Amino acid sequence: MAAMTFATFVPGNFLLSTNGTSTLSGTRSYIRPAATLAAYLHKSIIIHSLQSTSIRRISHQEHTKATKAMASITSSRVLAVAALLCAVATMAAAQQASNVRATYHLYNPAQNGWDLNRVSAYCATWDANKPLSWRKKYGWTAFCGPAGPKGQASCGKCIKVTNRATGASIVARIVDQCSNGGLDLDYETVFKKIDTNGQGFQKGHLNVNYQFVSC
Repeated sequence: MAAMTFATFVPGNFLLSTNGTSTLSGTRSYIRPAATLAAYLHKSIIIHSLQSTSIRRISHQEHTKATKAMASITSSRVLAVAALLCAVATMAAAQQASNVRATYHLYNPAQNGWDLNRVSAYCATWDANKPLSWRKKYGWTAFCGPAGPKGQASCGKCIKVTNRATGASIVARIVDQCSNGGLDLDYETVFKKIDTNGQGFQKGHLNVNYQFVSC
């Protein structure tokens, strides 16, 4: 049996033949044995495979870069959220204190018409002309605690005061300053209402927790 051959082509013409002759008149063909065709096809497959591998390698590299970029963005966001939470926690901690000494003072706001000037309260300069409903909404206290705004910045703000011994609590408005390092609660409107076991009156003070609240 004759060996299978194939013809390479010149532009526009090609010829496959089993007997090594051209069937196209005027066309020059180069006849190659079938074994050469196999080698050619094998080489083409290898080249195509290498090209595909290169494409896959580039694709993998791009995917890795994209993954790292996303991880970096996510990490930055996590750090930003963590920083925000820390700031919020720090701010919250700066607005409250535990085991603070709270004495009492006889402002007697009801008898004094809830008039800050009449009781010579420090905050009268800024709050004496506030509506009566505002001035009498909460009991009064002087404030000089370890955490929270001081001086004018504290005037008119409210704190929730909790008796550590009984758990009783009440909201009071800051109208004055003090010098005991804690609170000086009006006796009738604040101190008496959380001294539910009478021990605070006997000792002359309460141990309390406080935190600033909206009012």
